[in-house]
Amino acid sequence: MSLSRARASRVFTISFPEDLATQVEEVARQESRNISELFREAFRTYRLERMQRKLVTTRSAVAARAERRYTEEDVEDLVDQVRTELSSERKRKA
Repeated sequence: MSLSRARASRVFTISFPEDLATQVEEVARQESRNISELFREAFRTYRLERMQRKLVTTRSAVAARAERRYTEEDVEDLVDQVRTELSSERKRKA
């Protein structure tokens, strides 16, 4: 009876120019890690920095929007606009 087991990880093949490959190997050696460990951590760091950049961008957009002061009339107009759009969408779906 043969039991097949799914891999817990996936394999990626990447290529580097020779000078960069040498640097990768040197950093891995200095940190007593294998190259896979080094790149897993590098990707986690990249992903975290990317999320932080998105957060900064979003916060800036929210801050810019918050500077706008809405009047009671503006709110009424916006509510009417949203209700009209929702009504149109419902009619198209029906």
